[in-house]
Amino acid sequence: MADATAAGSAAFVDSYQGLACQRLTLPCGDTVLVALQGAHVLSWVSQGRERLYLSPANAWDGSSAIRGGVPVCFPQFNQRGTLPKHGFARNMAWTAGEAVANGDGAHIDLTLTSNPDTLAIWQQAFVVVLRVAMTPGQLTLTLTVHNTEVKNDLHFTGALHTYFAVDDIDLTELRGLGGRPEWDAVADVHGLADAALYFDGEFDRVYDASANPLHVQDGTSTLHIEQSPSWANTVVWNPGEGKCAALADMPAHGFARMLCVEAAQVFEPISIPAGGQWVGWQRLQVVA
Repeated sequence: MADATAAGSAAFVDSYQGLACQRLTLPCGDTVLVALQGAHVLSWVSQGRERLYLSPANAWDGSSAIRGGVPVCFPQFNQRGTLPKHGFARNMAWTAGEAVANGDGAHIDLTLTSNPDTLAIWQQAFVVVLRVAMTPGQLTLTLTVHNTEVKNDLHFTGALHTYFAVDDIDLTELRGLGGRPEWDAVADVHGLADAALYFDGEFDRVYDASANPLHVQDGTSTLHIEQSPSWANTVVWNPGEGKCAALADMPAHGFARMLCVEAAQVFEPISIPAGGQWVGWQRLQVVA
């Protein structure tokens, strides 16, 4: 391990479960761990508690996507297109820049550039940068997509597919989406969101994003979640007991310890003109 800037503000680690990673550490003790595979945030510890769920059943062989943390889904959401599920970015090696200390915070940029492997399945020139920025009690993930084509527009969907750690999904509620248009993907019905969402069984719904913060409370802790208006949707997902048991990279009762709340673009692709860029972020803040 080698210090990147002032002692206690940012440091590198060589690996986690055999994967090359970067770790930022703040003087207050908050830490974030990011794998170069997928620019995947594996851990965010704030106020002494792990805030993200990471499946203990991951293969960790670099050949498959990592379950948990914050996967970057780009340039396709789920299976809504011809690319691999959730796109290719989460399975590829990104390049890490230098960690930077800034007051009581720190950040690091990770970059993925179009290359022969991406061009073989998606004929598009691009540069994508994920900035992982941390201040005490707060983590902000900012995705910037640059269209480096000379003439052609770039079209994409995707998400910051955040898995929150909860003590017990049965005691967890999500507030802040009340009245927003909702598509229940399990029942394939449309409606409006309740003021408080609870989770009993498989839950997979897409919402029109709210301009107001969301609040996840699991009985012992509360997190605020915000996202930039450049993301059109918020996705809320828990596989429930039945579907979880069928997932090879999840323990049988993993569903009870996690809830996904994703900043997403699901239905309508974002379009970036040649030479242009798009920026979308999600901010997580510990309240209690």
